[in-house]
Amino acid sequence: MYKEHYFVNELTNSNMKTEVKNALKDIDGVNQVWVNSTNETVEVIYNEPATEAEIINCIESTGHSME
Repeated sequence: MYKEHYFVNELTNSNMKTEVKNALKDIDGVNQVWVNSTNETVEVIYNEPATEAEIINCIESTGHSME
């Protein structure tokens, strides 16, 4: 099991939070997702076959950039 923490820019409202969370949950192997729009952070717990690169690509595909 892996746990990653990301800072995501412009994650400012509940719609964006929901969009990112739902996109990540669609990845096979992602177990849990926490999105904090106040701190603009995303935390993901996952297993294989999910990869960190796939998670990053998924977040960026929702239109958000990461630090």
